[in-house]
Amino acid sequence: IADVAAVADELAALAVREVGKPVTEAKGEVARAVAILRYYSQQVFDPVGALYEPSGAGLSYTRRRPRGVAGLITPWNFPLAIPLWKAAPALAFGNAVVLKPAPQALGTALRLAEILGLPEELFQVVPGDAEEGVALIEAADVVSFTGSAAVGRKVSVAAATRGVPVQAEMGGQNPSIVLDDANLEAAAAQIAAAAFGYAGQKCTATKRVITVGNAGEVREALVAAVAKLGVGDPADPGTAVGPVIEESARDRVVASAEGGRVLTGGQALDRDGWFAAPTLVDGVAADHVLARDEVFGPICLVQDAGSVEEAVALANGVPYGLASAVYTRDLDRALEVSSRLESGLVKVNNPTSGVDFYLPFGGEKDSSYGPREQGKAAQEFYTSTHTIALGPAGA
Repeated sequence: IADVAAVADELAALAVREVGKPVTEAKGEVARAVAILRYYSQQVFDPVGALYEPSGAGLSYTRRRPRGVAGLITPWNFPLAIPLWKAAPALAFGNAVVLKPAPQALGTALRLAEILGLPEELFQVVPGDAEEGVALIEAADVVSFTGSAAVGRKVSVAAATRGVPVQAEMGGQNPSIVLDDANLEAAAAQIAAAAFGYAGQKCTATKRVITVGNAGEVREALVAAVAKLGVGDPADPGTAVGPVIEESARDRVVASAEGGRVLTGGQALDRDGWFAAPTLVDGVAADHVLARDEVFGPICLVQDAGSVEEAVALANGVPYGLASAVYTRDLDRALEVSSRLESGLVKVNNPTSGVDFYLPFGGEKDSSYGPREQGKAAQEFYTSTHTIALGPAGA
């Protein structure tokens, strides 16, 4: 833990150079990585089983045992936090780890392995692309994947075929519902940060804003909030929106704005790097890509609902169910709407992006496969439960 904390600035700078993460966010990710290591270093001292009242004489109890080799397939957008929120519990509960990072974040993964200094038989980094990551399943006893839906489905099928426990997080199409009593200035600022921070390259980024009775005011507040975001060099502390990861990602954002009305943005930016302007769009058809799928970049759709019921239906009417948010001053309405949203993570008056590292994390529908990650849920995944029933001696 101390070794990672000691090189925090170096790791943050590496993430800036390698994946274009704005330096302020990169420093936050390093701090999160240290917190994750601290959290799971404490969990090794927590109880690892339970004592049960036997039906007769004797003793009945459970113990948890490591599963063996944990194969971890991780994306480029969180090059430290995601590998560690998988590897830290896997190691803490007695497993060996083989980490297959995204090629775009290989340097950060290799430096992390060097800093951790663990024996090769406990921690290895294996280079390769996403398809090669699927082959990792052949050598693993348990597999944890975060990345695209297409590869995630292949991982899940391959793991199920082998009978290997698997969890797969495969992105989202995350809505934020803004009710007519919301604090619009605060809501717009949070939504803009969640939709466009790190150029929208987060699985929990806001992809749709659904208005209820306040369509014009929400648009006005959002456009104003987007205008305040710093766009530029990710090494500049004032930057919130840097470049996207590659040219095709920039082009996909620009193309996705077609077929709708652009409220702001909608074009590539003439900068040193693959920049797309933070883009708000409305007026698209129900089958438009922005209304159905995840576009991994700085683009967000605004939709209008005539009632809370219609807003909930719009929010739930996509194949994904990772994160969602509700903005309102009314606690009863917040609880009622939250209970009806089909997502693994629901935020109230908080942005869809981000979740505390000790809370269970995962989605519904096509967003996730298998059990949750993080917190106490990690122990359930990286260990198996064994029940021991002791009878009286000499029976």
